[in-house]
This record gives sequence, C-alpha cells and structure tokens, in this order.
Amino acid sequence: MRPQKTLGDLKCDGVAVLEVREELRKNLIERLTRAERILPGIVGYDDSVIPELENAILAGHHMVFLGERGQAKSRIIRSLVGLLDEEVPVVAGCELNDNPYAPICKRCIVRLSELGDALPVDWLRRERRYGEKLATPDVSIADLIGEIDPVKVAEGRYLADEETIHYGLVPRSNRGIFAINELPDLTEKVQVGLFNLMEEKDVQIKGYKIQLPLDVVIVASANPEDYTSRGRIITPLKDRFDVQIRTHYPKTIEDEIAIMEQEVPQREYGQRPLRVPPFLKEILAQLTMEARASSEINQSSGVSVRVTINNYESILSNAEKRALRLREPEVVPRLSDLPSLFASTTGKIEVEYVGEDVKEEDVIERLLNRAILKVFDKYAKVDDLKRVVEYFEQGWGVEVSDVMPSEEYLEGIRGIPGLREGILALGPFESPGLMAAAAEFLLEGLHLHQKVNKEREGGRYVYRA
Repeated sequence: MRPQKTLGDLKCDGVAVLEVREELRKNLIERLTRAERILPGIVGYDDSVIPELENAILAGHHMVFLGERGQAKSRIIRSLVGLLDEEVPVVAGCELNDNPYAPICKRCIVRLSELGDALPVDWLRRERRYGEKLATPDVSIADLIGEIDPVKVAEGRYLADEETIHYGLVPRSNRGIFAINELPDLTEKVQVGLFNLMEEKDVQIKGYKIQLPLDVVIVASANPEDYTSRGRIITPLKDRFDVQIRTHYPKTIEDEIAIMEQEVPQREYGQRPLRVPPFLKEILAQLTMEARASSEINQSSGVSVRVTINNYESILSNAEKRALRLREPEVVPRLSDLPSLFASTTGKIEVEYVGEDVKEEDVIERLLNRAILKVFDKYAKVDDLKRVVEYFEQGWGVEVSDVMPSEEYLEGIRGIPGLREGILALGPFESPGLMAAAAEFLLEGLHLHQKVNKEREGGRYVYRA
C-alpha cells in the first residue's frame, strides 16, 4: 500500500493523475522506446493488428475489433490492462473510482468540499480497472448504465436525488477500460444509451439526466457480418468508435503452430518424454488452413485456431493412452492417432450442406487427406520411395494401428527395402516411437499419391499393392 492516505498527501508528494487515454499513451511510448512487445503472447499480428492498435492508443481512440471467432480479439482487449499504471489513487469508498483531484459523483464532490485535503484516498490496482460484458439481447440499460435503487429510496432519499442511482458496469469502470464482446447483440435501445454516454457524457435514468464525464476507454468486439448498416449495429453507435481494427487468422503454418504450442498446457507424462514429429504438427495446422479455404465449410462463422489446439490435445491424449496401455517408454503421436481428432473438429466447423449424401466426417477426412498430402510433398518425394512401392507390388502388405506397439514397426522397417532410408531422410528419428510415426507418414503419403492401396480391417489399416 502506498504511504499517501489523503488528498493532502498526494499534493504534498506531487502525485499526478492522468486521464486513462494519457496513461495508456504514456506507458505505450515507454514500451516503444525500449523496443518491448506491447502484447506478449499474441502471435501473427506484428505487421497488421498491432501497428493499428498502437496508432489507436497514441491517438486516444475508442476501438472496435472486427473478426471471426478464434482470432484473439478478447485476449488482445484484456491485454490492454497491462498498459495501465500498476495502481492509481481514488477517493476512498467511491463506487466510480473517482479522481481525488476532480471527482464527478455528487457524493464525492460534497465530501471534497467538506473535507478538503483530508479527503481519504485508496489505491486501485490495474487489474480492478477493467470491466467486461458479453453482449446478449437481455442486457439492459440498467446493466450497463444504471437504475434507480429502490433500497436507497426506501431509506428516505428523494427519487430525484442523484444518490438514489445504482450505477451500471460502464460508470463503475470509470478511470479504466470497459469491453463489450459481440457488440451488435445489444438491443437498439441499449445501443442508443451507450452511444449517448460515449459522446454527450449523459446518463439518462428514469426521466432525469446527469452529466457524468466518465474517464473510460471503451473497446468492443464484433463479427464483421453483424457490424454493418445491414447487420445489427445502429449507425450512430458505429460512428462513436474512432477506429475499426480487423483481425485475421494466422497467415502461415509457422504462426498456426506457434499458437498451438503456446496454448496447449504443458503436462507431465510421468517418466515418459513427449516427442512430437514436426510433420505431425504441420498436418494439424494445415488441416485448419484447408478448412478455412474450403467451399464445403461455412466461412462466415470462421474456423478458429481452437480447432488446431484441440486437435493437438486429442492426438496427444490418444498417444498417451497407447503409451500407458502398452507400457512404452515415450509418448509419440502418429498418423494412426488422427481419427481421434474427428470428435474435436466436428463441433467447431460448420459444413455448408449436411445430409444423407454429405457427412461431416467425410468432409473432415477429405480435408485431412489434403493436409497430409501437402505436408508429405514438403518432406518427401515419391521417386525416392520407388523401392518401397516395388515391395508392395510384389504382393506384400503391412498393418498399422494406434494400438500396435512401436517395436512391432521396426521389423517392418527392416523388411521393407528403402523404407529405412526414407525415414532417415525425414530427420534423426532414432527411437521406436519416432520411427513408427515416420513409417506411417511415408506409407500414407504413398497411398494418397495412389502408389499403394489402403484397406481398413477392424481397428487396423492394411497397406498393400
């Protein structure tokens, strides 16, 4: 706790109080001067969203972030709290976090006139200077702005007395940041009340209005389809937001993988190390990118990065389960674990046409095959695996399964000419688990290039000519 307890202490120590916009601007300038990242943990926006965000903060703008689901809009908004000062002085006991030098609520104005420099002061940490509300049709003016408190009226105050008001979320976020997620979902009535508060600083409650010059930066998020004159946003409110910042999905495989690795929690696997082949991570990222480019997927709803994250978690879980049951020394996911991601994908994408002829699982399988094929072509060449193809053409076959021990793959790798050389070309895969994963990857690539056939027999897959 700071030593200053009263307004007089603040004045004596020369403590300055800035408006929120100036505070954000000051701290941003300090970070830019030190060449620090302003949004740690946000990947893929260095050349697009972040420069626009920096401009908006330097200009002191209200902001709205437009983007489909899973584009880190909420995370960016919440990260803005890190640009506030660690703590600021407020009038003790004030529900509006009033500035001790210039209070705006009637009660604090009266206290200042009565107490002067003896006005008690508290310190408010930046984490408590952030308010957020998910916009839904049932959100009311009372929720965001305020309402007459019948308890205060019953205590003897007059109805016209300003102190009978129970303030809503926006006034209570005074001297901080207030965020509204999915802004167009607010009803028109609430939108009108919000833009009036943003522009004229009027709080109109039950027939009388109060001038309440709030010191608050309002930030919102919205889906681009809804944030249009033909959508669910009223034009005057749209005009009150100074800038629109368009978010987007990762533009490269590398960014998609970086987000995936960052968001999947680090887990303990006992004495078993987790080893994930790079090509498997790329397949998961490529699957999501294929979905974002597919005409079979409803693109207006978007394909979130959470698809990649949850799919990664699914295959890790399947690989861990195999390691536990078979008592393998390491946890290594492989292509035979990919069927486990169907459950984590179907709930996050919207197929354009679903019926008897088109099933979600079939669409996902087509997208997955495209992803595997693209990654295979990056890592290997069919011509380098001619000896493997010739082996199958002689009538031989090989089985793979997500319940097959990795050691059993080694015999097949030794017996199939050219397969071991193909695995070595992928990287230093020396352990049984990694070699099993690499073998499945090469066999599936040959199958997708129509060099070998693949048949399902129960829970196993058989590759043959």
